[in-house]
Order: sequence, then C-alpha cells, then structure tokens
Amino acid sequence: MAAKFYIPSVNVLGKDAVDDAIGDIKTLGFQRALIVTDKPLVELGLVGQVVEKLGAIGIVTTIFDGVQPNPTCGNVEAGLELLRSNDCDFVVSLGGGSPHDCAKGIALVATNGGSIKDYEGLDVSAKPQLPLVAINTTAGTASEMTRFCIITDEARHIKMAIVDKHTTPILSVNDPELMLAKPAGLTAATGMDALTHAIEAYVSIAANPITDACAIKAIELIKANLIEAVDNGQNIDAREQMAYAQFLAGMAFNNASLGYVHAMAHQLGGFYDLPHGVCNALLLPHVQQYNAQVAAPQLKDVAKAMGVDVSSMSDEQGATAAIDAIKVLAAAVKIPENLTKLGVKAEDIPTLADNALKDACGFTNPKQATHAEICQIFTNAL
Repeated sequence: MAAKFYIPSVNVLGKDAVDDAIGDIKTLGFQRALIVTDKPLVELGLVGQVVEKLGAIGIVTTIFDGVQPNPTCGNVEAGLELLRSNDCDFVVSLGGGSPHDCAKGIALVATNGGSIKDYEGLDVSAKPQLPLVAINTTAGTASEMTRFCIITDEARHIKMAIVDKHTTPILSVNDPELMLAKPAGLTAATGMDALTHAIEAYVSIAANPITDACAIKAIELIKANLIEAVDNGQNIDAREQMAYAQFLAGMAFNNASLGYVHAMAHQLGGFYDLPHGVCNALLLPHVQQYNAQVAAPQLKDVAKAMGVDVSSMSDEQGATAAIDAIKVLAAAVKIPENLTKLGVKAEDIPTLADNALKDACGFTNPKQATHAEICQIFTNAL
C-alpha cells in the first residue's frame, strides 16, 4: 500500500527563525492577518512583537486572543467572526497546540463554510483552508506542522479529531527564543506529549521507514534534553533541541498517525478539561503495556533510543524496559503520579472508554482493544 507524507511546504527552525520567516511571509503577498493566540502570550509581549514585525512589512493585524487551553467550537466561531468582519486574507497562529488548532478550525470553516463540527473525521473538507502561518511557542504538540486539529465540542463534552490534509499550514516557525519564558510544568507536559507522538507513531501499523527514522531521533532528543529544558528553562540549546524533537515527532505521527493514548487523552481533556500533555504522559506507559503484546520489538527499540542497554534483552524484556524508562522520565519532570490526582473518577470510565473507541477509529494502534480492555487501561492509570 502506498504511503503519503504530509508536511508544510516551508518550515523555519532554530534561533532567529521568526525574523527569517517574516521575509517568507512578505513574499506571499498577504495584506490583513488574523492573529490567533491566547491572553498569556499577549501579556508576555510575544504577540506585540509579532504584530510589530508584520506591521514593518505592511501587514495589518487583528488579534483574537480568546483561545482556551482546550479550544472549543465557540472559540472557532468567535475567531471566525473577527476574521470576516476585518476581511482578513490569511491567519497567523501564535502559541502552542491550542492556538494552532483553533486557527486551523477558523481557517477551514472560512473557506468551506458551515460549522467546525461538520469536519470531524478524516479529510471531510472539500477546499483548502485560508492560508495559515503557524508560529510555535512550545515544544510538544507539533500542531504547527500537522494536519491534525483537535476541537472540544462543548455540547457533547468530547474532543473532536479533525484529520484533514487541508488543515496543514503553509509555513511553520519554530524559534526556541519564543520558548524561553515557558514555565517548567508546561515544558514537561508538552515534552511528554512529543514523546507520546513519537512512540505512538513508531508502534503504529501505518509506520514506514521515514516515520520510523523521525520517531526514533525524536525519542533520543527528548531523552537527552527534556529534563534540562524543564530544570533550566533559559537553556536556549536545550530549548532548540526540544523544538527539533517535537517537529520530528510531528513528522512521524502526521503520517503514521496515533493510537489509544491520544484517543483516551482526548476524552479526559473533553470531559474534565485537563491538560493534554499530562494526560498523555500518564496514559503512555499503560497503553504501551497493552501494546507490548504485539509490539514488543518496536518497544525494545524505544528503550534503546531512551538510553537503555538492550543488547542482552529479549523483545519482551526490552518492552518492559521501555515502559520503565517512560515512567522514570515522567517522574523526573514531575508529572502527577496518576489520573486520580487529576480528579478522574472511576464511575466515569465506561463513558470515557466508549468515546475513546469512537475516537480511535481514525487512529492506528497496533492492537485493537475491546471496551473492557480500554476500561482496564483507564483503571490501571487511576
């Protein structure tokens, strides 16, 4: 079966990437930008810096800073109203996964019409979205370069997975200098999100040699740099390496897709409004314990990428070593011990599991689970 590889046409990474990207934006010929972001980034002054840089090349900007940590259908509608009333001809997302996903929703509905709810699923849209430039400020979600868009449906209390080639930005920017101000907790959560992307892509039944190479390198870089980025957030080199790591992980999962960790984490985020990266970090070892039944060789490779000497181990021993290494790294960056600490309740698990299985229809986990098995994985993580 043929493999497809999706990625933005231009991607700028490294120190001074924003300044470099401004030149690329200028050549695109746009005139009016809707900047999609959140209030903390406005308060930090990062939005003002981007507005100034865009203004210097003649682009008029309108700011939508109402994005929530788990962006909602209402956020998309509010941003779309601003875009239309100001006649914006392109969108700039500034932030982490939340602004990027919200911006994708706005840009997709702007050209295709209807509601963002109409585009849940795989490649539902008929037209490319309004051009989107994604400027990243966290090292984790890789939403700045993927075709994934996750929006919370407030009415159903679920996260909708919109996987659509038309939501791919035309330009992504990863400048580690924009990541220096991020707190340790956010750095840890987004870093573990990136690790989850890489591991889920590597054990995916849709993996191929390109995604495998990206995933393994991402795991190596995360193991080598995440703790330093968390403990010393001003270390620009660690921040830069994490930016590359999350981008590589994005390249992997954007094309090999994801698995039950994300299908389950989406439900926790939609139901309890919990941070996505933390949910992933807590679920990751438990889902991989389940996957080890069929993906032990791949998980042994993961253990090696995380610095474990697996030369004398069987595949099963290597898989166990990978799961242990994941737990050690999560503890080192102070991820909470279990889902109970986040307020997840046992009585909600059947509903969470039901929704997770529906969400997982578009993903590529190496072993298909029953409702009872998903319930058990949730229970193990409590």
